[in-house]
Amino acid sequence: MTEEKRQEIKGKEYLYRGKTLDYLKTLDVRESAKYLSSGSRRAVIRNFDKIEKFIKICEETSSRNKKIRTHLRDIVIVPKLVGHNILVHNGKLFQEISITIEMIGHRLGEFAMTRSKVNHGSAGIGATKGSRAQKK
Repeated sequence: MTEEKRQEIKGKEYLYRGKTLDYLKTLDVRESAKYLSSGSRRAVIRNFDKIEKFIKICEETSSRNKKIRTHLRDIVIVPKLVGHNILVHNGKLFQEISITIEMIGHRLGEFAMTRSKVNHGSAGIGATKGSRAQKK
C-alpha cells in the first residue's frame, strides 16, 4: 500500500494555517503567535506571561486528574491548550469546553455563553386583563 493511500484511510489530518498541530505544540507561545490573526497575535504578545502561567496550571491540574476551572474568559486559545477540557465561568456556573484545533486564536469566553434563551411559562392569574375576571 502506498503512503498516500494510508493517509486517506487514516483520516483527515487537521492543519492550522498550513501547519500541523504537533508542530504548533512544539513552538513557544510567542512563536506560535505569528500564525494567529492580528488582533489575537497582539493580545498574545502583550499577555504571553499570563497565558504561559495558565498553560502551566492546566498541565498541573490535568496531571492530577482534576478538572480545570477558570474565570479567565479573555485568555486567547493557543495550540498548547488543544485537547484540554476547561470549565469556564459564565457569570452563574461553569460550562465545560473541549478545546479543538478550530478554536485556536479565539478567546475562552466566546465558547461559554453568558446569556441563555428565556423560556417563559404561561401567564398566572392576574397577569392579563382577561384573567382578572376569573380571579373575582
